[in-house]
Amino acid sequence: MLAGAGLGSRREMEQWIAAGRVSVNGEPATVGMRVSEHHRVAVDGRPVRLRHGAAARVLLYHKPTGEIVSRDDPEGRPEVFDKLPRLRGAKWVAVGRLDFNTSGLLIFTTSGELANRLMHPRHHIEREYAVRLLGELSQEQMQALRTGVPLADGPAHLDSIVDAGGQGSNHWYNVVLSEGRNREVRRLFEAVHLTVSRLMRVRFGPITLPSHLKRGQMRELDEAEIGRLLAALDFQPPAAGPKLPAKRPARPEPAQPGRQRRRR
Repeated sequence: MLAGAGLGSRREMEQWIAAGRVSVNGEPATVGMRVSEHHRVAVDGRPVRLRHGAAARVLLYHKPTGEIVSRDDPEGRPEVFDKLPRLRGAKWVAVGRLDFNTSGLLIFTTSGELANRLMHPRHHIEREYAVRLLGELSQEQMQALRTGVPLADGPAHLDSIVDAGGQGSNHWYNVVLSEGRNREVRRLFEAVHLTVSRLMRVRFGPITLPSHLKRGQMRELDEAEIGRLLAALDFQPPAAGPKLPAKRPARPEPAQPGRQRRRR
């Protein structure tokens, strides 16, 4: 429910709970505990207002190069979160990341559950990129990228790769993969001895980067668009959890003999 309220991703919330940072009605919370609006939830001793049943908000951002997807960059580089609309009682959760030198579609939502549905590896959500290479792929290299190449964190492959044209150092390809490992697209091409000179994400699952959305611009989805997104993902936002058992009211003491009122 903390993730659903937009306080962070599910993993972050589980880490907070394990660290004892979250309490419910003054008692330490446990992973999997269900709460309702009738409970007092606090993080680091500060009350948190859970917005049960509140609709998720979804924001599309055309990230330019030169920005980092972080809230606390030790190098002081420009952060995407500094540009987002301010929220009260929730925060924006980034759906995946784009590295400093990668541009394109970046999705934010106030629903940690929705973010998890889009990012979790078991759902195999496609990511599509436009890739410019210093050089041109041979048929053997394309076949290797489709079947799989070894990377430091295990083998990886592209679901599809399409030649989008160009010549020399301006040759473009459209690629699709269903993972979100760190710098995976760049590392895949490095494994076949080619360098990516420009990388742009153009689609994440059912959401395509709008052609009219220029670099640095953002647009929030309306209610109908969010409904279509949830339907495409076959995702039903979680309902509010059941109430924790409340203290039973004390039973009334039996009437004393002689004090009962006579029936008329």
